[in-house]
Amino acid sequence: MRLIAGVTGILLALGMGSAAAAESSVREAYVDVPMPPGFKVVSTELEGPVFADSRGRTLYKWPIVSLRNGYAGDPKDKSACEDVVTTKTGGYMSPYPGGLGLPDLDSRKSCVALWPPVVAQADAKPVGDWSIIKRSDGTLQWAYGHQPLYTSHLDQSPGDVLGGTGLFRRGGDTPAERIPVGPPSALPPGFRIEGTLNGRMLVNDKRYSIYVSDADAPDKSNCTTEACLQRWLPVLAPETAQPRGEWSIVQRSLGVRQWAFRKQPLYTYMRDTRAMSYDGGDEPGWHNVYAQPGPAYPKSFTVQNTTYGDVLAERNGKTVYFYTCGDDSADQLSCDTLDSPQQYRMAICGGGDWARCHELWHFVPAAADEISQGSVWSIISVDPKTDRQAAEGQAGAVRVWAFRGRPIYTYSGDEQPGEFRGHSMGEWQGRRNGFRAFWLRVI
Repeated sequence: MRLIAGVTGILLALGMGSAAAAESSVREAYVDVPMPPGFKVVSTELEGPVFADSRGRTLYKWPIVSLRNGYAGDPKDKSACEDVVTTKTGGYMSPYPGGLGLPDLDSRKSCVALWPPVVAQADAKPVGDWSIIKRSDGTLQWAYGHQPLYTSHLDQSPGDVLGGTGLFRRGGDTPAERIPVGPPSALPPGFRIEGTLNGRMLVNDKRYSIYVSDADAPDKSNCTTEACLQRWLPVLAPETAQPRGEWSIVQRSLGVRQWAFRKQPLYTYMRDTRAMSYDGGDEPGWHNVYAQPGPAYPKSFTVQNTTYGDVLAERNGKTVYFYTCGDDSADQLSCDTLDSPQQYRMAICGGGDWARCHELWHFVPAAADEISQGSVWSIISVDPKTDRQAAEGQAGAVRVWAFRGRPIYTYSGDEQPGEFRGHSMGEWQGRRNGFRAFWLRVI
């Protein structure tokens, strides 16, 4: 299979996902796998390369996951997303029983209305890992890796991943979420890519971070002294390994070969004790490696060092939070968008009291001279009387910052820069229904 190379160059994480780094044109390389006619690969800011339909809309899967009291999602080669409006809770998340009425039933949509299946024509043929399943209504649907495929009603432009993300996925204590589907990353055996807010991080197959050194020359390692090698372990390439795409091999000595990515020799840090660490990047001249930088957060935002790590904050240093929510129905629909029932958020942010919610949690305003950064970080207009999206220029509407189309917040309980008292507020530490801070690094 042919390897699709990203733009030549290397991203050195000098500022924990700084806006300057994110404006780079570096893109993650991927393997050019066979695709049926009408599909393509689109580069996204947050998820790297993803599959898209002919209009550029991201394709998603809904993998089955084990929840507290059952399973939700699509089993192999079968779609559980039906054109039926669910009216009752499923009881998948203790301590809440099933059979409770869901809110806003007069406007609630079916799973299919929000997640249109990617329909296959009658004469379509399977290609590679692409297959075709038959839905319960008899229509044909594309699947990839035996997982049925969908688009999201939220995505409007190529590169949008507003429907879902694998970035915060934890399983068990989170809803059965939809996540983007893409081709394999162009990596030699022994490496993998992990999505982070700072970018698409390169790690080894045990998920330990990979680093590069400023002291090295292109395709030449200068980490040869005993002092250096006591702290840094060169990532060795097997005898049979061959250069490919952005990957090359450095000859350290006779018979000793080291992997290099974008001409930078690669290492692991001997003192790393946990996966996806940034600790090696604290060493002068050493950096984590990213196949692609993370999306640029607003230039007015700041990064605050806390007792727990580095957290994203607004211009005055107050920690910013995202709200996440998935309802406890069979179709596990998200309830964190502006067109979702607001009862879920009101229950968490104000105990069901609208005024108290607005007193405790505030939208992050966008200054008049600020502009949207892309599809991940954007500026939207919100009607503060309803907390629904407003038309541009609507009287009384406020311009606020949004992450993946959802407003972000500050918490009135945070009195000083770097405080994060609102973090994990909600069900299951805020992962099921609640607020979480944007951690750029956790200690």
